[in-house]
Amino acid sequence: MRLFFLAAVILTGCTLARREAPSAERQERAPAAAPAALMAQADRLVAGRVRRGTGGTEDVLTIRPAAETPNMVIRTGVASVEVDSLEPAVALVRSLASRLGGYVANTTMQTGRGELRSASLEVKIPAARFDEALSALMPIGKLESVNVNAEDVGEEFTDVTARMENARRLESRLIDLLAARTGKLKDVLEVEQALARVREEIERYEGRLRYLRAHADMSTLTINVHEPVPVVGHAGSSVLGEAFKQAWRNFVDLVALCIRSLGVVLPVGLVAAAAWLAYERRRRARATA
Repeated sequence: MRLFFLAAVILTGCTLARREAPSAERQERAPAAAPAALMAQADRLVAGRVRRGTGGTEDVLTIRPAAETPNMVIRTGVASVEVDSLEPAVALVRSLASRLGGYVANTTMQTGRGELRSASLEVKIPAARFDEALSALMPIGKLESVNVNAEDVGEEFTDVTARMENARRLESRLIDLLAARTGKLKDVLEVEQALARVREEIERYEGRLRYLRAHADMSTLTINVHEPVPVVGHAGSSVLGEAFKQAWRNFVDLVALCIRSLGVVLPVGLVAAAAWLAYERRRRARATA
């Protein structure tokens, strides 16, 4: 009886061991599948294949679209102004930028001899005061032309924001996986590499968002100012000086014309004089005969 009971206990233990073995094996294999899926998600994120929404994708994480698209417009403009004097006009443009809460980013001046005196100033102005800046150009001089371009980047801002949130969620899951990972060194290194790629993408998204915010908050207005083009002569010259130079050129041309005329008048005169002398000699010879 005791032998029968002992045999039954041994058979029951073997059966339980067989049932528990597959579950333990599954527990060892389960963590291996998670990092593979997360690293595949990281590769798709870096390759730019992650799309907003859930339709048609196999991503582990999905991007949640924002409720509304923000109103973000990047405005740039170019204006041309004719002024009486270049230096005071440049000072007025700098003062205008400071008064509107902006600044002059780049300045290019052209004041060489024989050139049209002009300057180009790239002014950064708060977007809310862009129209005020255009209106303030009238007192500086004669406004010749204005060209304004507006680019709506609200949709791009929303899309980049959603991608960055998706990347941050993926980063969080990779960090948790790395903290709990106790497997082979090769697997740990693969997770660390995937985490580094995701962080690089997050930094890239953050940089793009900073760029969009900065250019939407501060508009760019390029102001080209120049002095009037002279009616007589060319740019950078004096009207009286050009008049004296032209008079001297006319005098030199007249003398040259006289000298060139001698080549025609002198031979004709010599021929006429020789003919007259021959005629006089013949007439005298007839008179004496």
